[in-house]
Formats: sequence, structure tokens, C-alpha cells
Amino acid sequence: MDAEIMSALTQFGAAGLICWMWLVERRASAERERQITEAHKAILEQRDERDGLIEVVRENTKALAMLEGSQRELIGAIERLGARTDRHAP
Repeated sequence: MDAEIMSALTQFGAAGLICWMWLVERRASAERERQITEAHKAILEQRDERDGLIEVVRENTKALAMLEGSQRELIGAIERLGARTDRHAP
């Protein structure tokens, strides 16, 4: 504590000390509230980003499922064509 604060505290006695402690607590409380507000804002932004990412993954999954189905159909068609060719071979 610097000399000026100590002088003020001794001049006002217990009331000065209580007032000083209250002011320090209020300042710390305001800082904590600011930090909580910033953290909450960051969490909400991350949630929006996460939701967007999840939607992209869902759409990619649908596209891959459709691609797999198309490939299976193509393989089936190739196999049927090969089976026909084998039956007509001399």
C-alpha cells in the first residue's frame, strides 16, 4: 500500500477502511462481470460456428451416401453386363 492510501485510511479510521474495501470489491466485481460477458459472447459465437460445421458434415454425409448408392448401382450394372457377355461368349 502506498503512503497516500495508508494516510487516508488512518484519517478516516474503520469507516475509511470499510469504504476502501467496498470500492476494491466493486472494481473487482465489475472486472469479473466484464470477463463473464466476454466469455458468454465467445461461447455463443462458437456455438454458431459449431452449428454451421455440423450442418456441413450432415450435407457431406448425404452426398457421400448418394455417391455410394450410385457406385453400387454402377457396379451392379457392370456385373450384369459382364454376366451377359459371358453367356454369349463362344
